[in-house]
Amino acid sequence: MSDTEQFPPAASRSAAHAAAFAGRGEFLTFRLGAEEYGVEILKVQEIRGYDAVTSIANTPDFIKGVINLRGVIVPIVDLRIKFNLGQVTYDPFTVVIILNIANRVMGVVVDGVSDVLELDGSQIRPAPEFGSVLDTDYIIGLGTAGERMLILVDIERLMTSSEMALVDASVPVH
Repeated sequence: MSDTEQFPPAASRSAAHAAAFAGRGEFLTFRLGAEEYGVEILKVQEIRGYDAVTSIANTPDFIKGVINLRGVIVPIVDLRIKFNLGQVTYDPFTVVIILNIANRVMGVVVDGVSDVLELDGSQIRPAPEFGSVLDTDYIIGLGTAGERMLILVDIERLMTSSEMALVDASVPVH
């Protein structure tokens, strides 16, 4: 990509993400700090309590390390650190969501899992545009369910981003 090429505005990218979910979608909801987030349930393999991880040298702070999950080495990312959500504590409610993304198993640490919500297209709004200050490429949109507002995360796009480098970007994402 040349220096003169422009990315589509964040609002149009977010609208495209939201349009991709114009039908019904089920989302696993979880807490990070005071906010509630959601990821597509079909990306979730399992939910586990937080256990100690094996640290790997020279990795970013948000990559906590790896665990051995029934013979599979699984990288663990703490989304609270990745999203700069302040002081991180590990308590009995801290869980790891094990995901299957681009044929790769990985885990994300969250403050707690809430429930599974089914949202239809009318309940998903495009994410607001923040300009270049905030990267919203990985946000599908904002989901509403009654009084609840969820930040819907395109977890596959987030985990395959060059910054994360957990999945080879040449692997096609579905």
